[in-house]
Amino acid sequence: MKTQKIMYWVATGLLTVLMLFSASMYFFKHEMIKDAFISFGYPTYIIYPLAVAKLLGLGVLLSNKGKALKEWAYAGFFFDFVLAFFAHYMINDGQQALAVVGLVVLLTSYFLGKKVRP
Repeated sequence: MKTQKIMYWVATGLLTVLMLFSASMYFFKHEMIKDAFISFGYPTYIIYPLAVAKLLGLGVLLSNKGKALKEWAYAGFFFDFVLAFFAHYMINDGQQALAVVGLVVLLTSYFLGKKVRP
């Protein structure tokens, strides 16, 4: 059980770092992200709300309050990673690997969290 708890916190920590990096890019490298969203065919007005949603989702995951909210946060991150993967895949820029890593870390955190945090 102790090994699973350590693996849970490592996966959740990596997920936190990944989401903080992503949200900070949305805020501080806005023009670069805006160009990427345009190349994906996504509207650019969702950049800031998406960054805020990522930060709020992290807050929910780390607070350990509200099981339903935690499920929604995991679901939101899941869809974010899946859509990021396919966005990169469809424009064939070869940068979908980070989305795959994020998805693996997310699923590890989710399923181990079910075992160690009932």
